[in-house]
Amino acid sequence: MTEDSPAANTAWPGDSSPAGFSTPAHSPSTPSLPITETPDLRARTLYLNRELSWLEFNARVLAEADSESVPLLERLKFHAIVTGNLDEFFMVRVAGLKQQLTGEVDEMGPDGMTVNEQLAAIAARVHALVATQSRSLATLLPKLADAGIVFVRPAELSAEALAELDARFHNEVFPILTPIAIDPGHPFPQVRNRSLNLGVMFTREEAQDPGFGVVQVPSVLPRLLPVSGVRTPGGTAAARAYVLLEDLVGRHVSTIFPGVRVKGLYVFRVTRNFDIEVDEEEADDLLQSIQQELRRRERGNAVRLEVAGDPPAGSLAKLVKALKLDPDKDVYPVTGILNVVDLMSISREEMRGLRDEPFMSHSVSPLRDTDDIFAVLREQDVLLHHPYESFDGVVDLVGRAADDPEVLAIKQTLYRAGGDSPIVKALVRAAESGKQVTAIVELKARFDEESNIVWARMLEQAGAHVVYGLLGLKTHAKCLLIVRREKGKLRRYAHLSTGNYNPTTARLYTDLSLFTARHDVCEDVSSLFNLLTGYSAPPLWNKLLVAPLGLHEAVLGLIAREAQHALAGRPARIVAKMNSLVDADVIEALYRASQAGVPITLLVRGICCLRPGVPGVSDTIEVRAIIDRFLEHGRAFHFANGGKDEVYIASADWMPRNFHRRVEAMIPVEDPLIRARLMEILQIQSADNVKNWLLQSDGKYERVHPKPGQPLLRSQARFIEMTRDRVRAAEAAATSSRFHLRPLPNGRTKLDGKTVDGRRARREAREAKKGA
Repeated sequence: MTEDSPAANTAWPGDSSPAGFSTPAHSPSTPSLPITETPDLRARTLYLNRELSWLEFNARVLAEADSESVPLLERLKFHAIVTGNLDEFFMVRVAGLKQQLTGEVDEMGPDGMTVNEQLAAIAARVHALVATQSRSLATLLPKLADAGIVFVRPAELSAEALAELDARFHNEVFPILTPIAIDPGHPFPQVRNRSLNLGVMFTREEAQDPGFGVVQVPSVLPRLLPVSGVRTPGGTAAARAYVLLEDLVGRHVSTIFPGVRVKGLYVFRVTRNFDIEVDEEEADDLLQSIQQELRRRERGNAVRLEVAGDPPAGSLAKLVKALKLDPDKDVYPVTGILNVVDLMSISREEMRGLRDEPFMSHSVSPLRDTDDIFAVLREQDVLLHHPYESFDGVVDLVGRAADDPEVLAIKQTLYRAGGDSPIVKALVRAAESGKQVTAIVELKARFDEESNIVWARMLEQAGAHVVYGLLGLKTHAKCLLIVRREKGKLRRYAHLSTGNYNPTTARLYTDLSLFTARHDVCEDVSSLFNLLTGYSAPPLWNKLLVAPLGLHEAVLGLIAREAQHALAGRPARIVAKMNSLVDADVIEALYRASQAGVPITLLVRGICCLRPGVPGVSDTIEVRAIIDRFLEHGRAFHFANGGKDEVYIASADWMPRNFHRRVEAMIPVEDPLIRARLMEILQIQSADNVKNWLLQSDGKYERVHPKPGQPLLRSQARFIEMTRDRVRAAEAAATSSRFHLRPLPNGRTKLDGKTVDGRRARREAREAKKGA
């Protein structure tokens, strides 16, 4: 669970060092820079803690949930995101820290915090976040009720509605329930990870000591039960009204435990260690081993207890003891509703005024206007900016390749393909038709293991060659290679992306994807697949920067080169957009570049361990973070390079795990128009003064506000409008071409192949354009 040591410690099969290690021919070597004696750039005070920085990201998301400028259902969505994020944080990161304690391991990061110090700081910050979220929800739910979405208790229903609800309980809920009384003959049950449960304190007439029971709220049933006849606080009929399943079960607790007197009732939820541990060198069958681990992790050690209601002290003490938790650090009281993730379905309701303005991704030129995508790519590279520009272009490329008789082979990495994937179905179709299909399926993609196992089985059954990547490394690169026969020769086409081949997340995440037929790039992508399937790396990469085979060193070299340019008085600048910045070597290199005078803008959506604005260390560095309707996910990097701008896109963040424990790809963008467009995208995001946050030197984030007289710039809204403008321009150009007027010598005009009066032709063309 801790970050890896440097790449030199990465073991490759059959070798003590990475096989085929090489630096791209175009990559700069690391220049020697003046060594600054003071301050110490590795001083712990210059590095923010990774876990606490991630919690600050969730604080920013929670601020969106609390913002009056955000529509109500979107605010509910942000609440659900915070809850889901904290679940994963405890299941993986906190669980990992606790494992370090039990294993008597206390590895310290660059910030120098011990494991116990981190756990204490995490508990304090999360308790504050939970209290803030409870207050925010307490404000939001009445506003939703005023807008027609009401949550009610069973006792608030009319007699008729309550009778219907009670009948539903007896017919559909009660037969599923399994009440468990806790006593010497009934040990505490193995409560499932993230399940909702009722804790019941009761007394029996024949027993003097109070009893304690547990009822698991069935996860196989909908948690939100629609009810009718409910009115809003204003007296109008509610558009949507719900009773929570746990409230209905709680209403009938005397039926579940007959013959007892209930003394206390509350809802609780346990979070467990949900990470999987597989020794790949010992596993005979990686897929089977991961399947076994998936079954085991439901029974992982408890790491957090959430409690809603007012549990009696004795009951809570028994619960904490049974789960082996710390009552001060690991118990999180919640005022209101537990597990807000279950409310996400409501946030998707189409209710005018309660959601963001409807948005549809657009297919853009040149992909939208062609029947031969390969002909387009032979002429030019194509960049798509998702979700503004439709992911359908990627799906269409794979689908056409699967059905094209001239395509001989398709190779693709699959990290998180999602459910009901049209891309995987196209690969299956291609394999069944006899094409050579190779799929690199990453089974260890956390929380997507089960769906990836399904895809792997399906592809194998279709005849595809399925491999699970390199031993000890996750395959995180997003690459597609198509080999096609053209005029008796083979030609390759490649697609490289910053995001996953997942059509669902492509509508929710901002990403960049590049289509190209450039020979040198396609040759590198081919070599990358050979590396993944056969451990054979080329002696030299043409263009690609690949982890763990030199990406870390190349990034350090690119940063150091900017410092050299600045010291020599040449143009120097770094703009780097990513999800997380953790790597201490990269942070130190950025500090040195700042000392050399390089202006640096870091667009880091999530974790950032760099401390900006420290005098003499990071004066020229600013760190910005955008939180808006789409999750910022793309990775793009601009280096001024003395006036010869270089721009890259990548699958990798600047983290030790990406540099040393994953297979990643970073590619230079060589098309000048695409390079200029990416620089514009980075500039617009840097200038956002509506949804941007600025990291302060103390580790806190502050909202960016427009200066007096400065126009508002919301980058995601700007990108939506820019895409619409591109589509309108393409449609206008197509219309002009379609209704082209050709004058004739006699004053007449050709329109659609017919000779007509010139004035009439121009009038009909104008009307046709309006209609189009």
